[in-house]
Amino acid sequence: MEPEQAVSKRPFEAVVQEQGATVLRVCRAVLGTHDAEDAWSDTFLAALQAYPDLPPGANVQAWLVTIAHHKCIDHLRAGSRRALPVDSPPERPSGLGIPGGGHAELLDAVAGLPPKQRQAVAYHYLAGLPYKDVADLLGGTPDAARRAGADGVKSLRNALADPPALAHSFSKGELR
Repeated sequence: MEPEQAVSKRPFEAVVQEQGATVLRVCRAVLGTHDAEDAWSDTFLAALQAYPDLPPGANVQAWLVTIAHHKCIDHLRAGSRRALPVDSPPERPSGLGIPGGGHAELLDAVAGLPPKQRQAVAYHYLAGLPYKDVADLLGGTPDAARRAGADGVKSLRNALADPPALAHSFSKGELR
């Protein structure tokens, strides 16, 4: 028996339970909350079909994030071809994804980032992929992926920063 065959893969259900939240965070960061659950479902449907061929010992998280990346791109392309609904259904908070009630302000700020920055932030900071893997997904170098991630985080910090508190509420020389 070869050593590769000695390592058995975990049941797919366990993979979904372990990686589901990470994949949903990535989908939400790339697509927003409206299409994220559809992309999540498409990701795990495709992964279920390909899972038997995944080599034992493969990086399952990176593999799933790659599939999610492709499914998100598919949804973005399809979205440009379909009509937008006039009335949106109310948002339902999910126990998966970004914990703590959804953080609508953060999700809006992430959605406002340019695509490369949004994807670099999602893949590196939300999914935990190294910049080499992020670069492979985005089609660039690890340095470019690192720069896009850093620029994205800087933009998020600026967008979410509280206005500076005033040191005092009266003009210089005026006493109250």
